[in-house]
Amino acid sequence: MSDVTPTLVGADRNPDDFAATATLSLCQATNLVCLYDAVYRITYLNPAGCAMVGLQPDEDVGDYAIADLFAVEQRPFIDTVVVPALRRDGRWEGRLRLHNFSEPTHGCEVHWSAFALSDSDGHRIGTSAFTTDLTPRKEAERALRDQQALLASLLDHLPLGIGVYDRQGNLIHSNQRLQDYLGLSRLPSCEPATSRRWHGYDTDGEAIPPSQYPGARALRGESVTPGVDFRYAAGDATERWMRISAVPFRREAIEQDEAIVVVQDVDDLKRGAERVEAAGRVIASQSRFLEATLSSIPDQVYAFDRQHRFAYVNHATLAMFGLSREAILGRTFTDLDYPRDLAERLDGYVDRILTEGVTVEDELFFASPTGQAAYLNFIWGPVRAEDGTVELVVGVSRDTSERRAFEAAITGSEARLRAASDLVGLAVYSWDPVSGSLDWDERLRAMWGLPPDAAVDMDVYESGIHPADLPRVRQAIAACADPGGSGQYSIEYRVVGRDDGITRYIATSGQTRFAHGRAIGFIGAAIDVTAQRRAEAAIRSSEAQFRSFAEHSSNLIWIVDSATNEIVYRSAAFERIWGVPSDEAPAPVTDWLNGVHTDDRRHVVQALASAQAGEIAQIQYRIVRPTDGAIRWLRDTSFPIPDETGSVTRIGGITEDLTQEDVRQVYVVSPVAAEARRIASVVRGLGYRARTFDGKAVFLDLAPVLAPGCVVVDLRKAMEDGLAIPRELKARSVPLPMIALDEPRPDVCAAVAAMKAGAIDYVVFTDEASLRDKLSQVMAECQSAIRPPTRDENAGARVARLTPREREVLVGLVNGGTNKTIALELGISPRTVELHRAQVMSRLDASNLSALLQVALSAGIAPTS
Repeated sequence: MSDVTPTLVGADRNPDDFAATATLSLCQATNLVCLYDAVYRITYLNPAGCAMVGLQPDEDVGDYAIADLFAVEQRPFIDTVVVPALRRDGRWEGRLRLHNFSEPTHGCEVHWSAFALSDSDGHRIGTSAFTTDLTPRKEAERALRDQQALLASLLDHLPLGIGVYDRQGNLIHSNQRLQDYLGLSRLPSCEPATSRRWHGYDTDGEAIPPSQYPGARALRGESVTPGVDFRYAAGDATERWMRISAVPFRREAIEQDEAIVVVQDVDDLKRGAERVEAAGRVIASQSRFLEATLSSIPDQVYAFDRQHRFAYVNHATLAMFGLSREAILGRTFTDLDYPRDLAERLDGYVDRILTEGVTVEDELFFASPTGQAAYLNFIWGPVRAEDGTVELVVGVSRDTSERRAFEAAITGSEARLRAASDLVGLAVYSWDPVSGSLDWDERLRAMWGLPPDAAVDMDVYESGIHPADLPRVRQAIAACADPGGSGQYSIEYRVVGRDDGITRYIATSGQTRFAHGRAIGFIGAAIDVTAQRRAEAAIRSSEAQFRSFAEHSSNLIWIVDSATNEIVYRSAAFERIWGVPSDEAPAPVTDWLNGVHTDDRRHVVQALASAQAGEIAQIQYRIVRPTDGAIRWLRDTSFPIPDETGSVTRIGGITEDLTQEDVRQVYVVSPVAAEARRIASVVRGLGYRARTFDGKAVFLDLAPVLAPGCVVVDLRKAMEDGLAIPRELKARSVPLPMIALDEPRPDVCAAVAAMKAGAIDYVVFTDEASLRDKLSQVMAECQSAIRPPTRDENAGARVARLTPREREVLVGLVNGGTNKTIALELGISPRTVELHRAQVMSRLDASNLSALLQVALSAGIAPTS
């Protein structure tokens, strides 16, 4: 360095003094300054540089090379790009990231500039480097973005409609107020049909053409302020006064002017002026007009003179103080008994405005002399004289107490929402439809079987969804992201955990946000409903078992709701015993009691009362069938059904028909309703009871619970369906003999087919007289083949031969239990229960569960709940 000193300091200066000054400057510099030798080893690093890279000021830096000061990932770039550039060009600058030796994660981004040093002979003796920390600039950029967000929020809440229009007069951007005012998507000057609804006037009250409208002028580069008053005719034929201002606006990427249009609703002001003129009150001066305007607004408007005294107050200010105008004007804050600290704070604002001409905004808590207390947001600004000096301070205040209360309520609601989500296990997530990024909380990650810190993206999300549910999930996502829809998302699907393999049911819903015709954001919530779905499946399985047992039982099973006194369930045997169809809708118990024989009705009521009291009651009684007036004897076992608290909320019962069946019953099945009625008429003429069925399916559904009798099947229109009936009856173990009724055929194949299918006889239908004669002969043979069902008198004896453990398993099956639930109740394994169950079915000669339950009921073993 001594070789270049004379050229730097000049001939008339001392080189030692210059070197000392330079060294002192480098030590006090706030940016990093570094000197390198010819092989790019560090020879000097100033204190600010040591602090930026996390080194002590007195630390020896001679062992560090040029790349050591930078982040690890940038060191190859230093060696391959920066150093060659310094050797070739003698300088290099750009943006790099410094390494921090003390805290490696705290490296900072800098602008690095380096240039070569040469002696007086032009030989390179080293390199000098300087940096500028870019962190303050980034913070400034962040502050700028915050200011832009604040400006956007301010524009949305201003009492003005603001819109930006392109060169063709089309709306590009607007705040919500403009849409509320007009919904003006195109400038009136560019839309002849719209311009007829606008009538603009200049300051002299003369109409102006559309070419002179503010928007059109702004597109030509003119500024129209403070604006032009328009009389605007809305769609409902009402007219309002609007004041429109416009200024030209040009963005960097667009070479043509656009227009910023500001719309203010001044209808109240214009209408007020018209009413004043109509009443004969002439405004003498602009100040009086201002007084009337300021007095009509709800905000407090006031002014201070240079001595800090009130120079003007409107009616809202007088109401706030609760004093007369004379008691306030000419008074200072201290004169009006403001608290000392508050008065000093406000006087300081007034002094600052009077001296600097700035605008001040703040919020304070104020208690008036009348006891009214409120939070007030105020803005104060200068009023300048003709010479430019500030002569008055004008201010506007607004009561913000309600807003503060609203914000406090929101804060409380958010806290309650967080507590509620933690309580019910609600997971919250968001999705960016533009970038596809996901933001999940730990609870949602756990639903996917992921650790709390696992990375999530759309691939992770979709890979966890059950393959059978994935297509409809994708369809729901596409629908909620469609701008033409509501943006709502609500779906339930299965998820298979990635790490734990557990299948979970997830219910989720959310809402998409749209802007400019596309989806820009989505937030949703999800909850694990696996326990509920498994419980529902168990309930459905239990209900299915009960209904299967009940519908195939020859006995009637019924349930009564104690609170409503209604029969809420009756099995299919009801129709066979009572002779009327069983309606699934609840039926009043009184309707049932009306069918009970009058001599037995009291006993039935007592049995219901005993069951309601928690006892099991068994009685025999008679009913009078409403269809034919026949009397039937019934044996009924009633028992209580308690809820989870032990209260009897329902009564159950098993009813057995003890009446000997009349076997003179004929069931007529024909695909043609008219033919079924015709055949039934012939059957009734022979002295039999007849019932018709319109087709095979209807008959087979009710066949298991029909009384003994024979079946007449009409084969003339649907022979295959007719021949399927005896096969189905045999498969379902229903002992109803069948007579086939057919038309004359040229061969005997049809008769052979009918007899093979299981018909006991084959009758050819020619006319009604011949049918009557042939049916009379065949029906007698058919009736002899019918055997009324008899109760198994040995059921009790067979059950008595069971071991105590086998009987416990049988009781569990009667109560609707499964192998697992019975094992849990008895304290044994499900496999042991399965072995006992097989032994019980063998001892009781039962081929399936329904037959086993029939034997148990016949032996007097009834369900306990």
